[in-house]
Amino acid sequence: MHDDDLKPLLFRIAAQDRASFAAFYSATAPKLFGLLIRILGTRSEAEDAMQEVFTKIWLRAARFDPDKGTALSWAITIARNHAIDVIRGRKQGHSAEDAVMAALPDPTPRAELRLVAAGEAGRINHCFDQLNPAIAQALRGAYLDGKTYSDLAIAANVPLNTMRTWLRRSLQKLKECLET
Repeated sequence: MHDDDLKPLLFRIAAQDRASFAAFYSATAPKLFGLLIRILGTRSEAEDAMQEVFTKIWLRAARFDPDKGTALSWAITIARNHAIDVIRGRKQGHSAEDAVMAALPDPTPRAELRLVAAGEAGRINHCFDQLNPAIAQALRGAYLDGKTYSDLAIAANVPLNTMRTWLRRSLQKLKECLET
């Protein structure tokens, strides 16, 4: 395909014509791929770059100005600039994904925090053991398992207001136990 045939394809690509994009790809991909392999040095990087280059061509086709050059030279410029960006990324030693991962905080607690948490869990369990077993079970159901007061009252076979009183009093006892 001659460059005069590529120019109208770019104008139709700017109008989101997929068939023109497929024709443009078929006509230019071998040349652009060869350029990317020469610049980047590896086939796998060139394949990744090809995908990015043709995405840019699809998105930027409306920016093509035939007065500034041919359609092929415009596409080659996009491919060359993208390949240079890839090489610059290599020299920095980090990809964009590495930078994102490095910016994320590590969610695992440090060793001293784990030890403190284990000690606190032991204290809480000790305080739960000081409660009436039925009330401790209701308290765990309400605040650890997310059960409703109604469900707990039915399970314990007590009136709803009794369950509320049990939970309020047992929370107070837990608080007192944990403060000592």
